[in-house]
Amino acid sequence: MGMGNWQPGGMRLDEYDVKLSEIDPKVYRHMWRFVRPYAGRLGAGILMMVASALTGLVGPYLIQMAIDQFIKQHNTTGLNWVALAFIGTAFLNWWSSFGQTYVISWVGQTVIYDMRDRMFTHLQALSFKFYDAMATGRIMSRLMSDVDAINQLVSSGLVSIFASSMVLVAIAATMLTMNWRLALVSFITIPVLLFVLRFFKNRMREAFMDMRRKAADMNANLAESISGVRVTQSFTREGQNQHQFDEINDQNRAANLRAISVLASFFPSIEVVSALGVTLVLWYGGTLLHGGAVGVTVGQVAAFILYLNRFFQPVRDLSQVWNIFQAALVSAERVVEVLEQEPEVVDAPDAYEMPRAAGTVQFEDVGFGYVAGQRVLKGINIAAQPGQTIALVGPTGAGKSSVINLLARFYDPTDGRVRVDGHDLRNVTQRSWRSQLGVVLQDTFLFTGTIRDNIRFGRPDATDSEVEAAARAVGADEFISRMSEGYHTEVNERGSKLSVGQRQLIAFARALCANPALLILDEATSNIDTYTEMLIQNALQTLLNGRTSFVIAHRLSTIRNADRIYFVDHGQVVEEGTHDELLAIGGRYAALYTGQFTVLDEQQAGAAVTAGN
Repeated sequence: MGMGNWQPGGMRLDEYDVKLSEIDPKVYRHMWRFVRPYAGRLGAGILMMVASALTGLVGPYLIQMAIDQFIKQHNTTGLNWVALAFIGTAFLNWWSSFGQTYVISWVGQTVIYDMRDRMFTHLQALSFKFYDAMATGRIMSRLMSDVDAINQLVSSGLVSIFASSMVLVAIAATMLTMNWRLALVSFITIPVLLFVLRFFKNRMREAFMDMRRKAADMNANLAESISGVRVTQSFTREGQNQHQFDEINDQNRAANLRAISVLASFFPSIEVVSALGVTLVLWYGGTLLHGGAVGVTVGQVAAFILYLNRFFQPVRDLSQVWNIFQAALVSAERVVEVLEQEPEVVDAPDAYEMPRAAGTVQFEDVGFGYVAGQRVLKGINIAAQPGQTIALVGPTGAGKSSVINLLARFYDPTDGRVRVDGHDLRNVTQRSWRSQLGVVLQDTFLFTGTIRDNIRFGRPDATDSEVEAAARAVGADEFISRMSEGYHTEVNERGSKLSVGQRQLIAFARALCANPALLILDEATSNIDTYTEMLIQNALQTLLNGRTSFVIAHRLSTIRNADRIYFVDHGQVVEEGTHDELLAIGGRYAALYTGQFTVLDEQQAGAAVTAGN
């Protein structure tokens, strides 16, 4: 399955139900690119694995030597040397085991750090079209959960895979070297072991995949319930939500119990196969000893029993790692799928730095669509001179925000061009242009940190006095000063402790502090009450003064003084002029304006009656 199968609205790999045979081979190449810088350390870790495997095999051989050569001969001196060698190899085994685990884990953690860092950088570079198609939860799942699954494999799973495989091969080779007849008898259990592994493999996979799905369902429900707790309490839905969560939680418990029951059956089954192998060695070895066979000793039989016990331990480890391995490969495909997404909007190879803009803006026969074949804008022509305020009005879905998106170059037009001071925005670097923009949106987003941090967000080097001056200019200083910690007040997640109006005022201060050449206000006053709107009218004039500004507004009272008003409908400019000119025409704008003020007069009259009572 290639990366080209990604489509807007969802990805094939949102579920973990993917067979290893479906994993695209390029995933392995991508993962190797992350590991390759640490190949030297990885090689050192593998050498330590070899040392750990070899030192782990010495013990049974020393026991055989002690029984056959020293205990049987009552040679205490030789026995002492064997005991010292046994202790020495145990320490060497400890050192190599610690070393392999630490080095491989270091490589794994560093690779995960690089991978997560690369993903974060890549996500910030992707265009808005990617975010239009991918929900935030899915993106977070890939950045956190999928990378964590890879982390489990790289940090611990790979150690088990390599170390256990080496131990298995080394034990088999040692047993064949010591006594091939006893070895072959021991290997009779391998077909039984393979049957057990095959029997449990699919059951374990299904059980663990179901467990992951149920855990994901529970986490999703929990996240949604916490995010929507205000709505839940407003509609007294606590009981229904609790019942729904109980059902999901019960399904999660049942899935975990099924997985536990499979494991509870699997490991005792391996122990039974191990006991069968020991029984065969004891029986056959005892038979050979009783018959006086040449080349078979009591020490050998004892060593074979110890080797058999050690042989089945790696089998247990590899069985457990299988699920980690499968989940990690699927997660790797999901991570690679994101990393292979290319930004829709990129700098041209010969893009140059945009000089400080004077503010002349021209939309020249601009056409645009978010989806191929579906036009949102058709033949848009808009012109702004330096310092002018351009207002965009019209019904919802008319294309006003699309105009703003093209001006900020979040998207590129499919037809025509957008020019600023004569520069086609596709010919300048995105960073040099966007750094000159000040944007205030309807849904104000505040970041974790203090109010001061949020105001200087667009200009990190702004001094405290400049931050406070910007707040005073837009009328935010008044409510900030009333707070116990003033500008050092933590805003919490998305500014949850601030009112909508307060968040908007901080957004205005943030835009003013950045000192942009061009200002964009996208429904920036729609969430502000009438009183707050009155407070910021002068602040808006300060903010707009001397800057070319594009304003989208549903409240037409906020744009009466705009230098030019464009009425947009169905992706086209249907009316254009000043406020007075459009009223004189008596068209769509006039009807909308008259309707708004009729409603406003009725509301004010109602409020007066209420106050009189």
